[in-house]
Amino acid sequence: MTKEYDQHSQVAPQHPVRLPLVLWADRDIPPTQAEQLANRLQAPLVWNKPSGSSLVLRMDKNGLALGLIGAALSRYMLHADFERMLPRLKPGQLNRELLIRAARIRHKQEAEPLLAVDATAGLGEDALLLAAAGFEVQLCEHNPIIAALLKDGLRRAKGHPELATICARMHLQPGNSIDFLQQLQIEPDLILLDPMFPPRQKSAKVKKKLQLLQMVEQPCANEKALVQAALAARPRKLVIKRPRKGPPLAGTSPSYSLTGKAIRFDCMLVRS
Repeated sequence: MTKEYDQHSQVAPQHPVRLPLVLWADRDIPPTQAEQLANRLQAPLVWNKPSGSSLVLRMDKNGLALGLIGAALSRYMLHADFERMLPRLKPGQLNRELLIRAARIRHKQEAEPLLAVDATAGLGEDALLLAAAGFEVQLCEHNPIIAALLKDGLRRAKGHPELATICARMHLQPGNSIDFLQQLQIEPDLILLDPMFPPRQKSAKVKKKLQLLQMVEQPCANEKALVQAALAARPRKLVIKRPRKGPPLAGTSPSYSLTGKAIRFDCMLVRS
């Protein structure tokens, strides 16, 4: 792993990356751009396909994608793909999304938009739903590899005619989630927590996505501190994404829950 975590990190101090990470850049990529990313991730930079088994961050004209070389997953590349979510952003469909139902807040009297914080942003799909619903969304992602994928996905989406306006409401801050919550300068309307958990879907594509994510990120190891930091930030509502039959995060009882086929959202009303 390329980043050291202090006692506040929600990631276990073991080595989340089980294979060495290599940044494989296409020769059309400006060298300075590739070198800056390699330095930030503390990963070796190569311009030809790596040999042996490696966890590879591929950098080409299409953006960034994470995959494995010399392994069964080598044909599957993981990237932040907001365009594929366009069908879920249509007004009729968006309002049926379980997250949007969980995130509903009584309309504020002020003219300012609702502010949401996605403190465990991952690849940004939930944050995209919130932004499509009208929230200004602050995203925090602690893992530098996933943060790089997310940043690249946002860059591409802001050039898409159907996504540009939505993604303009999404603001990414890489870094430790607990520190980020503790340093918030305003009280948000909503905080979303979604620490990694194994999904129950059975499709091969989902399994490959999960395996790749587990190469770089481990499940939450400091759940209590994460929840406490979120509550201390005094949102109007705290929403926590959990497996459908999983226990509450850090044993914290919600005010109510909304349950779907595979997941549920535990909702806590913090302030009026």
